[in-house]
Amino acid sequence: MEDDSFLEPNGSLDVPIAFENDSLVVFNKPSGMPVHPSIRHQGDTLGNYFAYRYPELTFRSVNRLDRDTSGLCIVAKDALAAKLLQGHCKKVYYAAVHGTIPESGTIDEPIARERESIILRCVREDGQRAVTHYKRLDTNGKYSLAEIDLETGRTHQIRVHFAHIGAPLAGDDLYGGLRDDISRQALHCGKMSFNDPLTGEPVTVSSEIPEDIKALF
Repeated sequence: MEDDSFLEPNGSLDVPIAFENDSLVVFNKPSGMPVHPSIRHQGDTLGNYFAYRYPELTFRSVNRLDRDTSGLCIVAKDALAAKLLQGHCKKVYYAAVHGTIPESGTIDEPIARERESIILRCVREDGQRAVTHYKRLDTNGKYSLAEIDLETGRTHQIRVHFAHIGAPLAGDDLYGGLRDDISRQALHCGKMSFNDPLTGEPVTVSSEIPEDIKALF
């Protein structure tokens, strides 16, 4: 986890809260917003908004979403909750991919860092095992809507795996998707299940698929 012990509070941002209790908050992050600050993004991140809303707390994000991926992002309010949640959140993603994919399938292909790149990942034999399960929910020939269940959580896993089977995400020009109909990778974290760190009770939080992805269908 990054050291986010000091973040500039930014109250001009607004991120909807999908669920909250004493130990955590689940944000419904818009596309275009990074989770953590970086050289290019200093004040416009989820961390900056969290610092504004909860000035007394340290920002401890449990799951990481790419800047352009929308949807549910869980932030623990204390170190114990962060520890109990880490690796124990089940996430379901929704993606619009090019073409018509099979009704269901599993992509089990190792993912490695592209040799010359900090950002890019690729399928390569010496990579880490990566397993993606999917179901097709809809197709119109041009795009398919997939519900995705990750068995592993590699960087860019969904984007790399679907590009590998010849069905890159709509809008994902980093991995061969076209931006004709959408200006970002069409990926949304739409469901999250975990046990409440305080009570152990199961919690499921959902977030509707955004309009820019729906518009593709």
